[in-house]
Amino acid sequence: MYDKFTPQKPMNLMDFVQAARSVVKEVSPDELEQMQQDRPDLMILDVRESAEHQQTGHIKHCTFVPRGILEAAADPSYPKRLPELVEARERPIVVYCATGGRSAMAAAVLQMMGFKEVYSLAGGFQAWAADDKPVAKEASFV
Repeated sequence: MYDKFTPQKPMNLMDFVQAARSVVKEVSPDELEQMQQDRPDLMILDVRESAEHQQTGHIKHCTFVPRGILEAAADPSYPKRLPELVEARERPIVVYCATGGRSAMAAAVLQMMGFKEVYSLAGGFQAWAADDKPVAKEASFV
């Protein structure tokens, strides 16, 4: 898998996204909705930043881990790991971000870390919301 990330020339963001997408299976919003019904052990992982998660809403029952701390949260030997994520290595996981780039990279990383069944949501949260799928929002108090 690492050969996909070995550059022949300096890489840009879209090169990283393309390399990740070449090793990760993407699912559509409809496929994710079906997985929610068929796979009770499914973990949905939101890797957006905190402001995105709070301001635009999120997919119901998701686990929130910003992309910047994903490797630490998923590492069983790291003291500040997220037990719920570490213990999901054998569960199906669908990762999403705003448009699908960060989630593809995050899914590739989780695969490299030994997670067995990882998917990326094609088009990310924008595609989910555009397809009128359910969006959860917490009340905010100012």
